[in-house]
Amino acid sequence: MGTTVNIPGADTAPPIDTSPPGRLRERAVGRWPHLALGAAFCAAWTVLSVARYLRFGAQEWDLAIFTQGVRGYAHLGAPVSDIKGPGFSLLGDHFSPIIAVLAPFYRVFPSAVTLLVAQAVLFAVSVVVVSVTAEQLTTRAKGLAVGAAYGLSWGLQRAVDADFHEIAFAVPIIAVVARQLLLKRWDRAAWWSLPLLLVKEDMGLTVAAVGVLLLLNRRWQSGALLVSGGVAAVSVIVYRVIPWFAPDHHYAYFTALPGGSAAHAHLGSMLLGLVWPVVKWRTVAWVVGITGLLCLRSPLMVLALPTLGWRFASSDQSYWGTAWHYSAVLMPVVFLAAVDGMVRLERSGPPWARAYARQGVPLMVGAAVAVSAAMSLTLSELADPATYQGGAHAAALRAADRLIPDGATVETGNPQLAALASRCTVFWPGGDPVAPQYITLDLAWWSPGMTPVAYAEMAHRGSVYVQTFDQQQVVVLRRVG
Repeated sequence: MGTTVNIPGADTAPPIDTSPPGRLRERAVGRWPHLALGAAFCAAWTVLSVARYLRFGAQEWDLAIFTQGVRGYAHLGAPVSDIKGPGFSLLGDHFSPIIAVLAPFYRVFPSAVTLLVAQAVLFAVSVVVVSVTAEQLTTRAKGLAVGAAYGLSWGLQRAVDADFHEIAFAVPIIAVVARQLLLKRWDRAAWWSLPLLLVKEDMGLTVAAVGVLLLLNRRWQSGALLVSGGVAAVSVIVYRVIPWFAPDHHYAYFTALPGGSAAHAHLGSMLLGLVWPVVKWRTVAWVVGITGLLCLRSPLMVLALPTLGWRFASSDQSYWGTAWHYSAVLMPVVFLAAVDGMVRLERSGPPWARAYARQGVPLMVGAAVAVSAAMSLTLSELADPATYQGGAHAAALRAADRLIPDGATVETGNPQLAALASRCTVFWPGGDPVAPQYITLDLAWWSPGMTPVAYAEMAHRGSVYVQTFDQQQVVVLRRVG
């Protein structure tokens, strides 16, 4: 017979199973519905991402940049992205060495598709973690429903729509950290938070937030180490590590602070920026509203404060709203916090709160579906035939790409960046000092206001180009002198 070990003080946490291997196999089989749920979302996200990529509808800029970075790691080199400038190291932009994990897979499958599939898998892992944790705290039916609502959440769908970003790694890690905190496995939560330091420089603040939660639960030593270590890591990375790799030896994103730099940042403007303009309140409402506000009952919401804080303190308006991938890391926090909130209210809340908490799961599912429909989010494209049709223009782009040999130097823009970045040295249009062997132009996306040849010879003076392809407003130029 197996035994169980109860965690001291964990009145809401289930026991840790220490049964023999046969018993553990039975427990794993019992989780197949959660694995199936994760697999379903993984398949949906993969189909959508790859279909968009194949029809040249992807958000090419970041996808191509990360493709170049992973390609560098895969060939045992530096994560160089020539799109951001010849020889530009991505470690001089954001500190995301964790993307090197994808290098072995990219070496076998050298394509931007590898990154898109990897993100779908990582997000699917977080679905399984959220679903399993919700079941352990409630019931199987509720756990699966919460997992489904989480998979449908607008934060994840926005991230899939924005193609690959380094936060794909943060989402499942944060889900695991939140799980360990809810189950009161303090040491595991501390250890699991450390890989976040390799995801992006701001994640050190989230590590510090984990430390705050440990301190609130009287884990003094580990809590203090995470708080101090997380803040110290952010400081060292943005003041020392990133400037070391940056071409101008500065952290570029300090310019987004009110005042234009860290030295001249306006504290008053930063504090006001946390609450104004009103678009920031609207974003908060979308974040917490998708759980019917139940997440606000849980102290786990401390984990959401660093991400919301740096976004709102910035003067860059693209961080304030619900677009792009910036809210994906908040989704596992708010959904697991909502589960914790339901448990707390059902156990000790007033009668009206208990009644509300009992309706929490259908409320979250309904909110996720309604928001997906209202925002016309990514998963709604699965049933749209246009998702899988590129048309004549996409065919012309593919034909143009086939004219460019592997290893060539190419100047190109959207929507061909990512496809060429996996096999060529790719530069962004704008007169880089390198005169590329080929220039491709999608005149439907960007027209230089002059003939393509005139543009090429103006941007790269002293070079001579001839036009070798012109179909459906897609043009290829080749350097001949």
